[in-house]
Amino acid sequence: MDNEYISKLEAAIDHNWEEQIATLGDMVAIPSVAGEAVTLQPGTPDEEVLPFGKEVHRVFSYALQKGHEMGFETQNVDNYGGHIEMPGEILNEEGELIGTAEETMGIVGHLDVVPAGDGWSQDPFEMTLKLPTEAGAESAEAAKSGDEPAGVLLGRGVLDDKGPVVASLYAMKAIKDAGYTPRANVRLILGLDEETAWNGMHYYLDKVKQPDFGFTPDGDFPVIHGEKGILVFQLAKKLGRTSTEGLALRSLTGGMAANMVADNARAVVLSKDRKVYEPIRDKAARWKDEGRAEISTKIVGKSLEIKVKGRPAHGSTPEKGVNAVSLLMRFLEDVSFNVDEVNDFIAFYNAHLGMETDGTSLGCSFEDKPSGKLVLNVGVAAVDQKTATLTVNIRYPVTMDGQQIYDAMRPVLNKYDIGVVKIKEQQPIYKQADDPMIRTMMDIYQAHTGDEASQPLVIGGGTYSRAFDNVVAFGACFPWTNDKMHQADEELTLADFRKMTLIFADAIYRLAVAE
Repeated sequence: MDNEYISKLEAAIDHNWEEQIATLGDMVAIPSVAGEAVTLQPGTPDEEVLPFGKEVHRVFSYALQKGHEMGFETQNVDNYGGHIEMPGEILNEEGELIGTAEETMGIVGHLDVVPAGDGWSQDPFEMTLKLPTEAGAESAEAAKSGDEPAGVLLGRGVLDDKGPVVASLYAMKAIKDAGYTPRANVRLILGLDEETAWNGMHYYLDKVKQPDFGFTPDGDFPVIHGEKGILVFQLAKKLGRTSTEGLALRSLTGGMAANMVADNARAVVLSKDRKVYEPIRDKAARWKDEGRAEISTKIVGKSLEIKVKGRPAHGSTPEKGVNAVSLLMRFLEDVSFNVDEVNDFIAFYNAHLGMETDGTSLGCSFEDKPSGKLVLNVGVAAVDQKTATLTVNIRYPVTMDGQQIYDAMRPVLNKYDIGVVKIKEQQPIYKQADDPMIRTMMDIYQAHTGDEASQPLVIGGGTYSRAFDNVVAFGACFPWTNDKMHQADEELTLADFRKMTLIFADAIYRLAVAE
């Protein structure tokens, strides 16, 4: 490694370090959960549409302004997305400018976040620094070297994906402050609805030419060379007419998003005879005493409310969480409701979904050598008087396609008269581990971590790499990262924050500056 250029980059990063932390804090303070479009000053010449709501637009505007203040060029594409760019220049052997860069290196991140959810030890939208004495074992990695900053940042988005976006921006600034002129344009592309539908990125790419190569800092180190295919769909069943006799399931709800493990679920049941509630409440008390679930019951008017708490996790790794919908369905499996279709739906859930995360009982437990097993997550449940629906997220192997998954599930679904409403599919992506860009990123990672054991990864998560032709996920989770993305108390150690900034600066240098 050329220690001279690395030393210059490190000096620039250290010079801007306090500002970098403050910038991340400002971004975290904006609760940028993508929502419904908002129209400002409708019907006037100044009418402006904010496609993903005011808060997403606010953090987007902040990022563009920060890039402008750093001396970079910025572009807002109709509020659907945009970029911050360091233009590249072509110099002759004497260092004279002979033209502008034709190639563009893209760094693709996102500024929207998932809902905060419950269980935080602090305000999720007020970034907090826990020092080693407060963070305990969590900051062991951060404090392992006196040369690294110690402490842990807490807040929604510090790791997914505002922290890595800020690290990328300050990596660009480090290149600029160190006096290097890239030979390719370096463009930090800002997505605004990555956690939901990707409409913003698709709109942006309809208006702006794709970068020629690059990475997204929204995955894992050392580098991701493959991403499983993603399906999002609903399983839906029509319910029969509710009787006035017996026990009725008035509603069942759970979860917030397809790509999150449901951490809460709630059922409301109703009977004219309140004695019917007693065995349900007794069972809930036993479950709680036995540690089977964090469950509670309460009389609300004439109804009985049943609440279950689970543990959230990212939809690509549901085994790290506990699905509250699955717990609630298991609890209700021996309760007899007055609508046969309701009983059938609960029986279907427990027999073919349950606590499984690989689709075995649904008939779609596929796997392949490059990417391993299929992953299934039930993210949202909604049952009312007419329909029962489940929103499901599946990550399928890279050698398959979505239709194979749907075809495999069909025999089970037909048995229970359950329909499928297709919502979204993202095709898998895969590069060979010896691809030149993959090898370069591996070399950069190894040079800055000393980690020779970790190998290129195939993941179940879906990153913006899928929207581009030659972009892969590079960071920002290290193998040792305490990954709490989409969970309460999402965190990022200062040591990792600085290290990823240096790695991204080195990637810009090697891929867009050095000949």
